[in-house]
Amino acid sequence: MPQHQTELITMLALGVVLAFGFGLAARFLRLPALIGYLLAGIAIGPNTPGIVGNVELARQMSELGVILLMFGVGLHFSLNDLLVVRRIAVPGAMIQIVTATLIGTLVSRAWGWNWSAGLVFGLALSVASTVVLLRALDEVSLLDSPNGRIAVGWLVVEDIAMVLALVVLPAFAAPVGADAPAAPIGAGTAGVGLALGLTLIKVSAFVAVVLVFGRRAVPWLLRQAARSGSRELFTLAVLAIALGIAYGSAALFGVSFALGAFFAGVVLSESELSHRAATESLPLQDAFAVLFFVSVGMLFDPSILVNDTLSVIAVVLVIVLGKALTATGIVLALGYPMSTALVVSAALAQIGEFSFILADFGVSLGLMPMEGRDLILAGALLSITVNPFAFAAAKLMAPLLTAPTPGGGEGRHFDPLLGLHVEDRPTAQADHVIVVGAGRVGRTIVAALRKAGTPYVIIERDRRRAEKAREEGAAVKHGDAAAPGVLEDAGAERARLIVIAVPDGYEARRVLERAREIDALAEVLVRAHGDADRTYLQERGATRAISAEYNVGSAMAEATLSGLGVAPAATSTTVDELQEAESSNVEDSGTDMHGAPELRPHPE
Repeated sequence: MPQHQTELITMLALGVVLAFGFGLAARFLRLPALIGYLLAGIAIGPNTPGIVGNVELARQMSELGVILLMFGVGLHFSLNDLLVVRRIAVPGAMIQIVTATLIGTLVSRAWGWNWSAGLVFGLALSVASTVVLLRALDEVSLLDSPNGRIAVGWLVVEDIAMVLALVVLPAFAAPVGADAPAAPIGAGTAGVGLALGLTLIKVSAFVAVVLVFGRRAVPWLLRQAARSGSRELFTLAVLAIALGIAYGSAALFGVSFALGAFFAGVVLSESELSHRAATESLPLQDAFAVLFFVSVGMLFDPSILVNDTLSVIAVVLVIVLGKALTATGIVLALGYPMSTALVVSAALAQIGEFSFILADFGVSLGLMPMEGRDLILAGALLSITVNPFAFAAAKLMAPLLTAPTPGGGEGRHFDPLLGLHVEDRPTAQADHVIVVGAGRVGRTIVAALRKAGTPYVIIERDRRRAEKAREEGAAVKHGDAAAPGVLEDAGAERARLIVIAVPDGYEARRVLERAREIDALAEVLVRAHGDADRTYLQERGATRAISAEYNVGSAMAEATLSGLGVAPAATSTTVDELQEAESSNVEDSGTDMHGAPELRPHPE
């Protein structure tokens, strides 16, 4: 077997197996799983004894993870969302970058570094990791929230600024006397200005091409793949769009892979097939995102924690406290509430992929010493480790620090992002029905409840669906029903019935477990996928689990008999007997029906 193939397989095997082991151990200790992923990277890194993985291969695989993850973000982040958050994202990100860069520069000057080294060091500390942000927002069910959209938009602006910085740095290296190749564009102030101008033209051209031509071409291509009837072709189309636009953006316009993939997702989000595209790319996103954290751990040298402890502490304080406090002040100064400030400050209290790129680039240009890269890696590892706790604290503190708007009504607050009153907690009810999921099945159930005059509350994770249901007059709680506090906000303790209608069998199980954890007295009706899933759900506390295949079979049997002219009474009796027999078969099937959970979401 060729050597490069051996190294690739070895790297994949080591990264995935160790990440799983350390991640599982972290979860058992009630720590974020990403801490385990980072420790797995340290374990196979060149700076620790034992097996050493290929660092370069790991970084390339992690880059693929960043591309896919940013593509997924774009699928849930429409062009309108970008335009809406521009009033806070653009000025906030620019002010924050300048402030963080200045703080980092001053700290490095205290160590005796020159101004050029301090500038690169400060820039590297100023930009947060989009990968870490997305993972943290998703875990606390804030990714689709207004504050989550502000945080994502803020980081998109930061990414664009870092793209400009990477182009300008070579032109900046010559005038400061760095030991590096001369800038191809020129030297001095004129060269820097010319480089910046050309970069702005390239970025603008890329955005224009993608948004103008891509808004028609990309959804059309996806529709053609869907019409083919081949699931493989559809999945391949999704990957081709994400990777193709990412590569094209870098090759033709000098834009980063991640930013190109993000805009590809934004364009595709306007297609009616965006939800399916997100579902198809999700497994690859998760797998390669894990490899990103493993690669970060591999680059880390633990000895720096002992040899240069004070400098590491200073870097972590700049990242976690300095950037967070700065962001809080900026958000409040722009007129946004404390809840938004907390989410944005938690989002920025870490560094990641762009910081590594800037550090490597700065060292290669001779602008920053090797010590700077080691300190940035140490700061990244420690800030990434504590970041999930920062988000958890922000989410807990937000309700305490956000006062309701006078006249806003119970359970409502004013959202300056949307410019309207948003229902955060549905009006308190009793003996109502909680419907988890507002997809096709959930909407059918809600329509039946509305027609029967039965009070209900919808819990929906997808922001767009939640807003649509709210516009239709429904009481809606936006969030993940499996997350702490969401079922409680919907009044689960007072509910008559909880209906779990989500298409993902794994998510349904999580919601069921959460409902039983809070000792909800309501009966729980769950949408199942197959007999094994139905049996599993009923054993875990579901009052009744309804299989899609089971009901489709009954409905088609009834339609068949009716089409043959069988009397309605006889048809109904036959179908009832079939349903009873099927139910008995499932109950008597024994342990053979206890299959593994089906992790792949089913289409609506």
